[in-house]
Amino acid sequence: MSQTQADMQGDTAARTRRPRGPDARPLSPFLTVWRWHVTMASSILNRVAAVGLYVGALITAGWAIALAGGPELYGDYMALLGSIPGQVLLFLFTAAVWFHLAAGVRHLAWDAGVGYHPRTANQTSWASIAFAAAATVLTWAAAYMTGAA
Repeated sequence: MSQTQADMQGDTAARTRRPRGPDARPLSPFLTVWRWHVTMASSILNRVAAVGLYVGALITAGWAIALAGGPELYGDYMALLGSIPGQVLLFLFTAAVWFHLAAGVRHLAWDAGVGYHPRTANQTSWASIAFAAAATVLTWAAAYMTGAA
């Protein structure tokens, strides 16, 4: 009689030989088979950036509501955005915009059938990350030089 048949028939000795519950479940294969590489990180960052864009849209909606609410509410909201946590959040939002843009261009190239070779995919992943970092710093540098930040 197989162990599966013993389990179905209620053989408690067969059930106690096999661990049960979350500890007995195997890990997802990608955790043990795949090594981390830049295209995997880029894919994850693209999803994180999409969540960041959603949060940024809520911040923008809050700004529009504060603007419609009058000078006092708008001043309070701008003071919140001007605080250190607000500036960090806006910096991350800017990074999310630029990275998601770069990753979107990369995906458009893939849709055209270009860039699937592993070396090219790695290079475009690094280029997306580098572009997002440089564009974010340049955006904030321009904002500080013009007095917008």
